[in-house]
Amino acid sequence: MNIPLLDLKAQFQPLRAELMAAVQTVCDEQGFILGPRVVAFEESLAQYVGARYAIGCASGSDALLLSLMAMGVGQGDEVITVPFTFFATAGAVSRLGAKPVFVDIQPDTFNLDPTQLERAVTSRTKAIIPVHLFGQCADM
Repeated sequence: MNIPLLDLKAQFQPLRAELMAAVQTVCDEQGFILGPRVVAFEESLAQYVGARYAIGCASGSDALLLSLMAMGVGQGDEVITVPFTFFATAGAVSRLGAKPVFVDIQPDTFNLDPTQLERAVTSRTKAIIPVHLFGQCADM
């Protein structure tokens, strides 16, 4: 039996007309990079999450990299995360010359183990990237 990971068609179908119209508008305006719709999205997102700013990124990898750059993560810093994640998590850290420090996960949640996290923090720890998986938020 073939059981798909997710059914994109079922998720897309109810929103098809609205999404296709939005894509058509952006294509017609030719402003998908820093265009008016992107600016409106960023402002709306910032307001929704209670932040002063929001930046639309091309990918989660870009978002991780920009977040670490904004925090000043660089050469010699350590960033704690989990090994049970997409490679971009540690990749963004390494790209900035920092060292990913891996903390194991809890076997019942597959998320970062807070007890091990406490032991991993050092004077060089600049950031912690918890990874939320399978609909479960990491214990923060």
